[in-house]
Amino acid sequence: MLPGLYTKNSSTATSGIGLHFAMGGIILMLGNIQLVEKIRQRKPALHRWVGRVYVTACLLAGVGGLVFILAVGTIGGTVMNIGFGLYGVLMILAAVQTWRHAVAKQLNVHRAWALRLYALAIGSWLYRMDYGFWLLLANGWGHQHNFAGTFDRVMAFFFYLPNLLVAEAFIRAKKNNLHPVINIFSCLMIVCMTAFIILGSYYFTKFYWGPAIVAWFTGAEPKF
Repeated sequence: MLPGLYTKNSSTATSGIGLHFAMGGIILMLGNIQLVEKIRQRKPALHRWVGRVYVTACLLAGVGGLVFILAVGTIGGTVMNIGFGLYGVLMILAAVQTWRHAVAKQLNVHRAWALRLYALAIGSWLYRMDYGFWLLLANGWGHQHNFAGTFDRVMAFFFYLPNLLVAEAFIRAKKNNLHPVINIFSCLMIVCMTAFIILGSYYFTKFYWGPAIVAWFTGAEPKF
């Protein structure tokens, strides 16, 4: 969810969004580790402990975001409130289900929910990447400063629902032994999402976030 998108002060909202962003950093660092099959097979204890931290962080991130929305709402109004609120609810649901089925040793169901959780978890980062590239390539068409434009309304749902559809297609392809083409397509989509995050993170860190951080530490004017 977006930083600073409210117009009135609220300690509850500040606490909620602070929790959301703090947990978001943990999610980004640990999510990809949980998908590595060799770690799951060779280091099961590590996988379990990282999983506990990861699921807890996802749960708290969802709770923090919902607290923020309920306290002050988002800058985009009703559409953004609904889109981001649904995102928070789904994050909490997926985190609880991932944990519950792991404890119950229902590993196939656990892995399915873990994949759904990962698809949701990367959505927050994808949201920033999508906006960054859209502003760069389309000059921000459909975006308004109050996040009430056409593009903004679409993005209130687009940053996570397509991810879930891809994850669901992958899960069902493996479960039902569907045509190999569907399975391959689902795998490619997941790889593309991950590659997009890596590429976007590199690009914006190198040309925007990195210089801004350096400028903040040195007191110099950032050069963009």
